[in-house]
Amino acid sequence: MTKVLVLYYSLHGNTRQLARHIGRGIEQVDSCEAVLRTVADISTLTTMTATSQPATAFDPIVTHDDLKQCAAIAMGSPVRFGNMAAPLKHFLDSTSSEWLSGTLIDKPACVFTSSSSLHGGQETTLQSMMLPLLHHGMLIVGIPYSEPLLHTTHHGGTPYGASHVNNGTNKQLHPDEIALAQAIGRRLATTACNLNG
Repeated sequence: MTKVLVLYYSLHGNTRQLARHIGRGIEQVDSCEAVLRTVADISTLTTMTATSQPATAFDPIVTHDDLKQCAAIAMGSPVRFGNMAAPLKHFLDSTSSEWLSGTLIDKPACVFTSSSSLHGGQETTLQSMMLPLLHHGMLIVGIPYSEPLLHTTHHGGTPYGASHVNNGTNKQLHPDEIALAQAIGRRLATTACNLNG
């Protein structure tokens, strides 16, 4: 099985919903498995042991071994002032050994996000998550305009990655957002399989 890591941070559950649908898209590709992982909240890092995780975590906490074992990464965070959330950045800052060893070089990656307003910084957040992945030598996969919904959606979804807009009335993902999340999951998994030959 080709393992695709879906790594995310989610405070209110919106980014987690996107992660689930990206995972479903990944598993629509033959012999691909989505491995969902989250990161520890910074406030719990000082009290956690190596095997514990916060009570709010719905998926296991990511380990550095997950990075070594995956063939690709989908990475997601809610928008925080036009940037990724601190817990995800904190984990990425701990990946110097993977950078030095080239663990992630030539592995494909995509990014996803959620915000509380349409112009709340989604595109800059998606781009901010790409930067450390590029430093790791990863190959960034977006959503091409061959996806018809990208032309018509009035909800989430950008060429930079999957997204969700939660303005307080639409906490559940819109069907367009679900379709685009699954599309980028399929594209990421297909790319990983093609690169692994």
